[in-house]
Amino acid sequence: MTIRVLICDDQEIVTEGLATILNTAPGIDVVGTAHNGAQAVEMVGLTTPDVVLMDLKMPVMNGVKATQAIREGHPEVRVLVLTTYDADEWVFDAIRNGAAGYLLKDTPSEQLIQAIEDTAAGRSPVDPGVAGRLFDRIRSVSAAPQTPLADSLSERELDVLKLLARGLSNGAIADRLALSEGTIRNYVSALFDKLGVQDRTQAAVLAIRHGLVTDIEEG
Repeated sequence: MTIRVLICDDQEIVTEGLATILNTAPGIDVVGTAHNGAQAVEMVGLTTPDVVLMDLKMPVMNGVKATQAIREGHPEVRVLVLTTYDADEWVFDAIRNGAAGYLLKDTPSEQLIQAIEDTAAGRSPVDPGVAGRLFDRIRSVSAAPQTPLADSLSERELDVLKLLARGLSNGAIADRLALSEGTIRNYVSALFDKLGVQDRTQAAVLAIRHGLVTDIEEG
């Protein structure tokens, strides 16, 4: 299956370079480019990509707002942030607004291609250079006491959520818990409904915020 990719960056040389790299990768098809967030939102409706590579600091509409608009209007589209900025607030806002993952622009091309494939498959790649600060930021967000998330979930749902938050795919979770992949899909769907989230990243953020996951290694 070919992964359809839309590239959004305000620098034309960047979009051209990325398109050249990705169009040489088997199974990836660059379906368009945009140079600000508003163009990206419009292009998503015209090109129906599977993954959007999204810069953050752009004119007209920044990548955080564009990510939110794309996720609200086209929840089936995954957004992978690719930027030079690793400031905590930008990282957190991008993830909070629906980004599936976050990579820096100096990521080697092989890792970028792998991250696109992972994103299309439902995983959430995060650059190791910013992962620690991201998860520290999420853990410190809520100053007010919250009802423990665990109280609203069954023991098995908690098991699935903890593994999902560590980045495991449905297949890997099924192997870990000795269940079928179809059963895990059902658990994940039920978790999304209970937590009021739309995707795996948002579910992971909630799990971390409530102290259910204290690191990001696939344990």
